[in-house]
Amino acid sequence: MGWEALEHWGADVAQVEPLAGGVANDVWSVRIDGRLAVGRLGFRSDADLAWETGLLRHLDREGLPVPVPIPARDGRLFADGLVVMAYVEGGPPETPADWRRVAGTLRELHRLTRGWPQRPGWRSSTDLLTAETGTRIDLRAMPPEAVARCRAAWAQLTGHQMSVVHGNPANPGNVRMTPDRVTLIDWDEAHVDIPDLDLVLPGNAAALDDGAYDLAAQASAAWEAAVCWDDEYSIRRLAEVRPV
Repeated sequence: MGWEALEHWGADVAQVEPLAGGVANDVWSVRIDGRLAVGRLGFRSDADLAWETGLLRHLDREGLPVPVPIPARDGRLFADGLVVMAYVEGGPPETPADWRRVAGTLRELHRLTRGWPQRPGWRSSTDLLTAETGTRIDLRAMPPEAVARCRAAWAQLTGHQMSVVHGNPANPGNVRMTPDRVTLIDWDEAHVDIPDLDLVLPGNAAALDDGAYDLAAQASAAWEAAVCWDDEYSIRRLAEVRPV
């Protein structure tokens, strides 16, 4: 349907300007009844969007700052691939102290989502030890040697407790900070996986010990290589994963 779906949020609605939103979505600032918000239009299934918006509402109820979904006039949290969320003020993390605050927010996310169901159609890194596909990952498209390297990295995390992971918190553009709040935005890659994958942060801000940081960094590089295969970035990330 496209941006005509914004009409589900009422008559006093308008697109304002495009925002950075990655390759999978069209993201704009919008006005809803005079209030600034963010609209994200994509091609995810209703089940996928129900998982994401349900997660964000849960985290908001538990007191974790998130871009809260704004219901359409009929109460739906998404319509025709469009999700509208509250606009979040703030800037990116810049200092080691900022990144330590980000790590604290991520640990709270992980605590609040232990036992959370998997995002529909997604796989965790350890699921991919046997599965070949999951949403944006298709291991069949990778050379066998690359798959073996990725799986060897993920296998080191077998048996760890699972929770929701944000999926890309080390990107400063996915964090909005104020003096009293840290808000993670862009939950499009969130899914259930090993929490340490979220904690490979600049300067080891999460203070993982050397062994834990190395395992998480290897598994994270393998994940990004598989998700992005086969562009230049994915090849660089694969090069960071130790050969088997």
